[in-house]
Amino acid sequence: MRSAIALILALGLSACAAGASPDGGIANYDALHKAHDACAARGGVLTLKSGGDSREIQDYACRGA
Repeated sequence: MRSAIALILALGLSACAAGASPDGGIANYDALHKAHDACAARGGVLTLKSGGDSREIQDYACRGA
């Protein structure tokens, strides 16, 4: 029983980590916040690419940097 619970927790945590990758994946709050901060540090503004999917982090670009 303990091993089943540990397995479920491990799978859940790995799924969360995979979705927040800055190279691709889900555009969740943490991923967007990290991308926004990195873009602002370079003097740009994070915007959604033309025709992009707002749910995908790779569809955002740093403009004006």
